Amino acid sequence: MLNKNSASSQSLPRVHSFFNMIPSIMQDDLAVTILADRDNMFSIKSQRSHGEDLIVTPFAQILASLRSVRNNLLSLTNVPASNKRPAQSSSGRSGNASGVQLAQGDEAYTRLATDTIEELDWCLDQLETIQTHRSVSDMASLKFKRMLNKELSHFSESSRSGNQISEYICSTFLDKQQEFDLPSLRVEENTDHPTSTQPVNPQYPRSRSPRGPPMSQISGVKRPLSHTNSFTGERLPTFGVETPREDELGTQLGELDTWGIEIFKIGELSCNRPLTCVAYTIFQSRELLTSLMIPPKTFLNFMTTLEDHYVKDNPFHNSLHAADVTQSTNVLLNTPALEGVFTPLEVGGALFAACIHDVDHPGLTNQFLVNSSSELALMYNDESVLENHHLAVAFKLLQNQGCDIFCNMQKKQRQTLRKMVIDIVLSTDMSKHMSLLADLKTMVETKKVAGSGVLLLDNYTDRIQVLENLVHCADLSNPTKPLTLYKRWVALLMEEFFLQGDKERENGMDISAMCDRYNSTIEKSQVGFIDYIVHPLWETWADLVHPDAQDILDTLEENRDYYQSMIPPSPPPSAADDIPQDEKIRFQVTLEESDQENLDELEECDESESRGDAGSSTTTGTGTTAQGGGLAGGGKPSGSQNQAPHGGM
Repeated sequence: MLNKNSASSQSLPRVHSFFNMIPSIMQDDLAVTILADRDNMFSIKSQRSHGEDLIVTPFAQILASLRSVRNNLLSLTNVPASNKRPAQSSSGRSGNASGVQLAQGDEAYTRLATDTIEELDWCLDQLETIQTHRSVSDMASLKFKRMLNKELSHFSESSRSGNQISEYICSTFLDKQQEFDLPSLRVEENTDHPTSTQPVNPQYPRSRSPRGPPMSQISGVKRPLSHTNSFTGERLPTFGVETPREDELGTQLGELDTWGIEIFKIGELSCNRPLTCVAYTIFQSRELLTSLMIPPKTFLNFMTTLEDHYVKDNPFHNSLHAADVTQSTNVLLNTPALEGVFTPLEVGGALFAACIHDVDHPGLTNQFLVNSSSELALMYNDESVLENHHLAVAFKLLQNQGCDIFCNMQKKQRQTLRKMVIDIVLSTDMSKHMSLLADLKTMVETKKVAGSGVLLLDNYTDRIQVLENLVHCADLSNPTKPLTLYKRWVALLMEEFFLQGDKERENGMDISAMCDRYNSTIEKSQVGFIDYIVHPLWETWADLVHPDAQDILDTLEENRDYYQSMIPPSPPPSAADDIPQDEKIRFQVTLEESDQENLDELEECDESESRGDAGSSTTTGTGTTAQGGGLAGGGKPSGSQNQAPHGGM
C-alpha cells in the first residue's frame, strides 16, 4: 500500500483514505512491479521498497494469520521447515525472530503458544462464518460497504450538505439500489424555487421517454443511428481530422503519453473531433493498426461515425470526455510496471473500450432512466442501463459499411476482444465501483500474503480485472489532473447534473442528490468524492504499480487540499441545532437482504468486542470510526509476535 509516512506524502497528511477506517494487519514492505517471466507467464513480482503494507481484505487477512500460526509452530516445535513451503522470516516478525531456541516452560515459549492459539481461534471464527456461496471478493466488498456506511452516517449528520453528499455517494457508487431514511432532507429555505416536495401536477404526467422504435432495434437516444462518410479520397489526414491548424494540433498530440495534457485545446484544434484524432494517433503510435490488421481508412470511418454519436449538447458526457479517458488509458498502459504484460489484442481492446464507453450518453444518470421508466431501462431490466446501451450502439455502428475495424481478425480473436470490451465497459458503471475495488485489492493482497512474492496474471479473470480497474481509474481521473483542468471538468459535470435536476423539477420528480442547482455544495462534494471514492481507488492502483503512480497521487492530494480550503465556513448555530437527537437527519444504507444479515452478524461481533475491551476508536477527518478487525469486523488477536495488530493504513 501507499505509505502515508513516505517522504513524498508527508506534507499532505490531511487526506483520509477510506482504507484508513478498515481494520487491517501489517504485512512486509511489498512494492509490486509487473513483469513477464522467461516462459512468457505474466506476473507481478514483489520488491521491498515502499514501507509497510497493511492487509485489509478479509481473505488475505486469514491467509496472513495462518502463515503466522505456521511460523509460530515452527518456532515452538523446532521442526525444520520443508523446502516446499519454507518459513517466511523476511518480515522480521516471525515467532522467534531472534533465532534463539525456545524451551518448553519458558515465559517466551508460553507467550508465543498463547498468541498462536488466539491467532488460530480468530481464523476459525472467521472461517466458520463464511457463506459458501460468496466469493472472497464479495467478502471484501461487504466489509468495505459496512465501513463506508459507518463513516457516511457520521458525515451525513454533520450538515444538510453532508447528508446530500452521502446520499449521492451511496446512490452512485454502491451496486445495489439504496434506500434512505432522510425525513428532513428537503430544503425549505429556497422557497423561490420549486422543489421535489411539491405535489405532482395531475395535468403534468411523470416524465417518460418518447416511444421509440421496437425494443428489438438499437437506436440512438437523440436521433437514429447513421453513418459518416468523411473520407472519399486516397489521402488521409495526418492526425485523422481535417483542420486548418494541423501543425498546432500535432504539437499537442505529441504529448499524448503525458498525464494531464491540454485536452480542451485539442478539442479546439481538431474542429471538435478530439476523440477521432486522439484515438487515431494512439493506435498509430502503438502500431495497433498493423498488429490488429485494421485498415486506416476503415478506422477513421468508424471513429468519425462513433464521435458523431456522442451527444454534443452534453456539457460533460461528450466526445471530449471520451477522448480524455482514452488518452488517460493510454498513459496508464504505458506505466513501466505494466511493460510487456498485455498483448496487442488486450491493449487494443482496452483502448477501444475507452473510446466507446459513453457513446450516445443522454446526459442523464442510470437512476433517472429507471425512475422515469425509460425505454432503455425497460430494455435492459434496470441493470447497467447506459453501459449496455453504449456497447450495443458501438457494436451496431461496426456493422455500417466501411466501419468494421475488426474485419480482418480471426473469429476467435474477435470473440475474445468483444468479451473484453463488454467486461470493461460494464465495469464503468459507477455502481460497480465498490465491488471492482474489492476485487482488485483482494487479488493483490491475497497473492502477496501467499508468500511467493509473485502475482501471476496467467488467466483471463485476473488480466481483465486489471484492465477493468485501469479504465475505471481513467474514467475517474479528473481529480488527479492539474487543477485548472480539474476545475473545468467539475464545472461541466455539475452543469450536466443541474440540467438533470431541472428536468426532474419540471416533471415533478424527486431531485437527485447533487442535481439541485439551488442547493448544492460543490467544494464539499469534491472533498467527499475524493476521500471516499477516488483516493481509495488510486491508492490501490498505486499499490499495484508502485512507484509509478506516486505523482498522480500527489496531484490528487493537492487538489483535495484546494477544494477543502474553498469550503465556505459553516453558518452560525441556529435553532435547528437544538433539535432533539431523535429528530435530526439520519442516513442509513440499506443493503440487499442477504447482505443485511451479514451486517447484523458483523455488528454483533463489534458489540461483543467492545464489551471485551478489544476495540478502540480513532478519529479521521470526517468522523469517528471503531477499530475492530477481521473478516466480519471481529477482534483480530494482537498478541502474535510475527504480526502487528490491526491498524489504519
